[in-house]
Amino acid sequence: MKLFLKGDRCFSPKCAVEKRSYAPGQHGRRRSKIQGYGIQLREKQKVKRMYGLMERQFRRYFAKANRKKGVTGELLLQMLERRLDNVVFRLGFTTSRAQARQLINHGHVSVDGRKVNISAYQMRAGQVISLAEGIRKNVFIQAAVEASRGRTLPAWLQFDPDNFQGSVVNLPGREEITQPIQEQLIVELYSK
Repeated sequence: MKLFLKGDRCFSPKCAVEKRSYAPGQHGRRRSKIQGYGIQLREKQKVKRMYGLMERQFRRYFAKANRKKGVTGELLLQMLERRLDNVVFRLGFTTSRAQARQLINHGHVSVDGRKVNISAYQMRAGQVISLAEGIRKNVFIQAAVEASRGRTLPAWLQFDPDNFQGSVVNLPGREEITQPIQEQLIVELYSK
């Protein structure tokens, strides 16, 4: 399944899933039906890889979502979407979440005028994200912003490409998260 980890490459015919839709290796073409626990585990691994999280970090997010009132799966996805690296990626400053994480870790992103270098920072409604003056002229950033002008932005974000600023209008709802994630399988996996 396409997870869009490689940025623009996943939109081109060079994508590995387009070239070969089976697992690598000698036994890759063998068909085996995954059932029960395997389906739940695959869904969890897919979400972990999409957002670039390790197991312990993902488990903490689930524990926080489980403690809050509301639907645990939706709260988990909302917390993952509100991470600063994901918001920078969604706004179109970068072509992948890994590139967004590097941009944040190097101190090129500020939230409400204060430099933030923690990619797991949880964004709140009304916060404004901007890029540092020096990095705005970077070739990769310029290309990513130009490519994002044609893409549709999630309804919970606003983007001003001329000033290299974006803002979180409100918290994302489940209907605004368009990725093919079945969060109920993750909740079932962790509730065993």
